[in-house]
Parts: sequence; C-alpha cells; structure tokens
Amino acid sequence: MTTTARAAAVHQALLARGETVGCAESLTGGAVADLLSGTPGASATFVGGVVSYATRIKRDLLGVTAAQVVSSDCASQMATGVRRLLAVDWAVATTGVAGPAKQDDKAVGTVYVAVAGPTGVTVHRLALPGDRDEIRAGACAAAVEALADAVG
Repeated sequence: MTTTARAAAVHQALLARGETVGCAESLTGGAVADLLSGTPGASATFVGGVVSYATRIKRDLLGVTAAQVVSSDCASQMATGVRRLLAVDWAVATTGVAGPAKQDDKAVGTVYVAVAGPTGVTVHRLALPGDRDEIRAGACAAAVEALADAVG
C-alpha cells in the first residue's frame, strides 16, 4: 500500500470513530501534514500541524525539554506537545538527521517517529539509508505507517 493510501486509511479509521489527528515535524518540514491533508474530506479528521524545524520552536511551542533534539525523548515530547496544543486525539511527530552532516552525534539517517494517543506514546527509532530526499521520504512513510498501526 502506498503512503498516500495509508494516509487515506488513517483518515477513514479516524472518521469512523469521530477522532482527530495533528502532527509536529522537524526534518520532514511539513510533508507529513501534506500527506495527512491530501485525502478528500481530510478536514474532518486532520486539524493541523507544527513545523518545528528550529530547536526554539520545539521548546517554546511544543514544550520540549529533551537535552537532544534528535532523540526518543524529543520525539515523544513533540508528539505529546502538539497533541495538547491542537487538542487532538492522536498526534505524530518526526525528528532526525536528514543530512548532509550528523547532528547531536547522531548519524545521517537517524530518525525518531512518535505517536501520541489516548493510551500513551510509542516511539520508533529508524536508521534510514539514502540521500537527504530519500531520508525525508522514508521518515514520512514511517510516520504515516506508525500512525496507521496505532489507530488501527
């Protein structure tokens, strides 16, 4: 199933339950929001997103206190923060290193995807291959997949 089709399946699952979703993104720069808003009728479930590319936005807007922005803690706090900020049932967050250089001593391709929902937060650590564009696309696909798995 394509990433676009998975995003549509997320929309259908949420619509059936009357639930909503939002996102917080760093390395994906709004591409996850684009996927979640791309399905016709998505406005019934997708509330919005925050592109928190700069560390100060993660901290000031989303309440991130993690020592490193490329970490499981940061991804978890981003998802929890945007869930609270947007008052949604579900939230997905992405943070990581798309390149060209490592960050926070993390290798290029290190990505964390978090999903926050009614029962808590799950975080996935990924080591994605490829160039900057491939890593960002892989992070988006992983985010939609993790969200789809969580919402059923």
